[in-house]
Amino acid sequence: MSISPYRLQRLRRVQELVDQLQPEAPPNALIIPGSPQPRGSVIVFPGSFNPPTIAHLALLKQADKYARQQAVHEPMLLYAAFSKRTVDKETVERPFLRERILLLEEILHRRLPHAGIMLFNRGLYVEQAQGLRHAFPRVQRILFLMGYDKVVQIFDPHYYKDRDAALEELFALAELLVAPRGTAREDDIAALLQQPQNQRFAPFVHSLPFDPRYRAISSTEIRQHGALHQQDVPQEVRRFMRETRAYAST
Repeated sequence: MSISPYRLQRLRRVQELVDQLQPEAPPNALIIPGSPQPRGSVIVFPGSFNPPTIAHLALLKQADKYARQQAVHEPMLLYAAFSKRTVDKETVERPFLRERILLLEEILHRRLPHAGIMLFNRGLYVEQAQGLRHAFPRVQRILFLMGYDKVVQIFDPHYYKDRDAALEELFALAELLVAPRGTAREDDIAALLQQPQNQRFAPFVHSLPFDPRYRAISSTEIRQHGALHQQDVPQEVRRFMRETRAYAST
């Protein structure tokens, strides 16, 4: 695949930013050039986007709709976000992070041009919130966008030595914007929050409607069986898969 001088320059610039993010360093956040400067209220959608799917795009559009509804009270900026260390996905390596960032940037430029892309050096939500607030002190409110499967993990004691203390630390910094995934319904989100051990944290979790057509789409399935899921990715991803064979069986 031939690479234009502009794209090569962009790859190098993004790689320079990625290299600044050291997972062992204190939590930090960066934005790629062209993204809006974070301030006020922000919605951040962390993910591996490997590859970006029409479900990712639909969820970002739904969050954008939520942001515009909230903008009556406060401006709200939207970001997709990558982490140099993604919890439970450390072994997912290809394509390179810089290529995924530029691929998502291309998609957002055409479909959600006012959305930005943020980079984190840590994978935990609380660390990302710490990094964001440190790097961008004008940010006053953070909402992390996620699917129902992620919020179940957040409330699962299996991931903590002291769950309640960890959740108190997280919700002192950020809130969650949660959409149904898979077979989950909005009622399931409410039921999770109504459990006695979770009720005190319910004010920090907000439900987001999401079209059932997109709830079962999986990046993992696309990586493993891309030929069967061409309809689940934007045309930019189909072209990327065809030209780079990034997800072809070896």
